[in-house]
Amino acid sequence: MTDVSTTTPTLGLDSTLSQWVMQLPARSRILEKYRIDYCCGGQATLRQVCTTHQLNADAVVAELLATPPDATQRDWSTASLSELADHIESTHHAYLKDELPRLSRLMHRTYTVHGLHYRWLPELKTTFDHFAAEMDAHMFKEEHILFPLIRAIDAGAHGTAVSQPIAIMEQEHERAGADLKHMSQLSNNYTPPDEACTTSRALLDGLRELELDTHIHVHKENGILFPKAIAAADGR
Repeated sequence: MTDVSTTTPTLGLDSTLSQWVMQLPARSRILEKYRIDYCCGGQATLRQVCTTHQLNADAVVAELLATPPDATQRDWSTASLSELADHIESTHHAYLKDELPRLSRLMHRTYTVHGLHYRWLPELKTTFDHFAAEMDAHMFKEEHILFPLIRAIDAGAHGTAVSQPIAIMEQEHERAGADLKHMSQLSNNYTPPDEACTTSRALLDGLRELELDTHIHVHKENGILFPKAIAAADGR
């Protein structure tokens, strides 16, 4: 097993969550285990989140440093702007375009049968519907406005005004993150009741996977693509 701390700069408690995950994407699993937001909250330091979550900071650092590299995960910080934008569209956007309609169908079926039995289900449906509508609009704006600007910057169009649309996307990421957190809280971290039917279990499992993928998706944008695009637009 490769010890990443011997081949790359060692990070510590005052390093940001984004830095931890950028150096080794497999560390996202450790942060997910502790319910730490490394995507929208990626600029917080590990020290700050350990204090907030009342975690043993030294133990979390040791666990992060011991995380083995995942050969299936690419270091997207080394990709070009165009390549990363293409990857986000073909991977994360494609996933959402398939998964959101599927989860919507499962949600409708579960709500129709169990909406009066599970007191948390109506609010879960409302939150999911808001998340899905927002993400549909969000992806459209990225694919038709922001990402073409970023590809133009990659092709040498310095001075392109990209900071404002990026700020809007980051605000939308915050709202999406809040919806995901609320859905997790409402469903007891997507835990099905003992008597839950197969459809309910499939829905909650799908929502859990949706949260995981969205965290990685947003990290690639907030933590890698957007800062690189702003720097390239400014000629840095």
